[in-house]
Amino acid sequence: MPDIREKLSHVSTQPGVYLFKNSRGKIIYIGKAKVLRNRVRSYFQKSRNPDPKTVRMMQGVRDFETIITDTEVEALILESNLIKEYKPRYNINLKDDKSYPYIRITHEAFPRIFPTRKLVQDGSRYFGPYTDVQGMRNLLKTIQRLFPIRSCKLSLTRQTIAKGRYNVCLNYHINRCSGPCEGFISQAEYNKTIQYIIEFINGNTHAIEQDITEHMQHLAEQRRFEQAARMRDQLLDIQMFTRKQKVFDPELPDRDVIAAASNDDDTCCVIFRIRQGKILSKSHYFLENTRDETPESIFEAFIKQFYLKTTDIPGEIIIPAKLEDHKAVETWLSHRVPVPVRIQVPEKNDTRERLLGLCERNAKYHLNELEIQKLQKKTHVAGAVKALQKALILDDPPKRIEGFDISNIQGTDPTASMVCFVNGKPSKSDYRRFKIRSKQTPDDFTMMHEAVKRRYSRIQRENKDMPDLILIDGGKGQLNAAVKALNELGIRKQPIIALAKRLDEVFMPNTQDAQNIPKDSAALRLLQRVRDESHRFAVTFHRSLRSKRALSSELDDIPGVGPTRRQLLLRQFKSVDNIKAAGLKELKNVDGISESIAETIYNHLNSGEGE
Repeated sequence: MPDIREKLSHVSTQPGVYLFKNSRGKIIYIGKAKVLRNRVRSYFQKSRNPDPKTVRMMQGVRDFETIITDTEVEALILESNLIKEYKPRYNINLKDDKSYPYIRITHEAFPRIFPTRKLVQDGSRYFGPYTDVQGMRNLLKTIQRLFPIRSCKLSLTRQTIAKGRYNVCLNYHINRCSGPCEGFISQAEYNKTIQYIIEFINGNTHAIEQDITEHMQHLAEQRRFEQAARMRDQLLDIQMFTRKQKVFDPELPDRDVIAAASNDDDTCCVIFRIRQGKILSKSHYFLENTRDETPESIFEAFIKQFYLKTTDIPGEIIIPAKLEDHKAVETWLSHRVPVPVRIQVPEKNDTRERLLGLCERNAKYHLNELEIQKLQKKTHVAGAVKALQKALILDDPPKRIEGFDISNIQGTDPTASMVCFVNGKPSKSDYRRFKIRSKQTPDDFTMMHEAVKRRYSRIQRENKDMPDLILIDGGKGQLNAAVKALNELGIRKQPIIALAKRLDEVFMPNTQDAQNIPKDSAALRLLQRVRDESHRFAVTFHRSLRSKRALSSELDDIPGVGPTRRQLLLRQFKSVDNIKAAGLKELKNVDGISESIAETIYNHLNSGEGE
């Protein structure tokens, strides 16, 4: 473990990003600082009075690293990108932000427009993300109805069009496409339509109406009445669509209004996009890890993560609390768009305060929805779990089942596994493995006793709840061994059963005969899944231990090769077979292996001594 005090004395005084890591080297927090030394050192000072979240975090910090940047804005951008990539435990994170779709306008001679959840950095333009997927689809349908653009995936270039490689489809004949594949529209005209669509998505319909009106009059003057009529119909459709939109205040500048509502560890942020006085869209996002966070830190985290990807940034963003790094965030946003961006906190009785109030009511509504969903998820019981409760006559539904199995071949490297199913589905983060200590000769009963006792003695020490049902892979002997272990721990009335492999018979304590559970029932299928998964998990662990032991023992027999050199060889060649196949020259090239040791290894593995 590195000496943190020594590292603290060498931290730079420049702006940058710091990454805190736990004992396993995993990043648990990422932050930025104008002066790295001051910020990082402050976390390790005893005089500091941190909030409860920081106290919990610092208990797990065992190392840190820093990345120096030229400016505070660069540090902010880097911090946002790193949080997006690593999603550290103690940072505020947007939940499931990857699932939100965008509207993509491709970077092609004749662009296409479609929804996507994957951002490709190829010059394409993206709008979103959209939390209201149905609203986004309706917007795309309106665009397809109002603007004649292609929906095909043809690779259209000047060369392919000139060669007449493609023919127009039905969309051209019903005026849903302008026919670029056969050259019926120039690239300049087509891209003018794309520009209309961009303005339309941004809510700037007034500029579109003006341009179409001028174009329509120009066509009429040239006596191109059929084309002018199509432009007129398009203009009427756009005006009809615009009238349906809710106009909040025609005098309002383009702005985003952001408000939030918090409860426990969850926060909901709602954003209103107001363009040309119209509330163009409303989106809501959930943040996690917000317990003990201030409103200022929540809004700053949301703004940095939300605007990191979207290109639709207005000149004004309204929030109810001033950010800690207000100027740095404004500078960063201003660098991403042509106009300067200002983040405003409205005063009382300001028109913008009314907008914030409306936005906050929506945030509370969506947060309440999330709480209801969580409650429903907790109370929901899967059908197979209900069936198992009925089949075993249990007082409570076995929503949490823990299954045990033993794996050993001729008593070598005995292991036990414990798998966990929650509401009928595997919960792999709760799986556990055990190296059996008490017995090396084949004795499944003693091994099962040890595994069960070790598992639930720890549960008692940590004051955690017991599972609703314990499933033992085996017959009455394994079941009795497990029950004995529970009794020794003072655990009584714990639902526990065994599932025998041969006939899939279910045994319960203090009963002589197997339980009669129909072979085609959902209850038995659930038990089989738990049993099979525990067996798979145990066998996998057992095989890995045997493989490691075989590798180690073969290399351990070579004079001069200890644990360090063994690791160097395995890291370089991956397996003993590869080491055997290696030539003397390759062995000598391994860092940490001298020429004499390399010759010893080569001679040992190629002279039959290692067999």
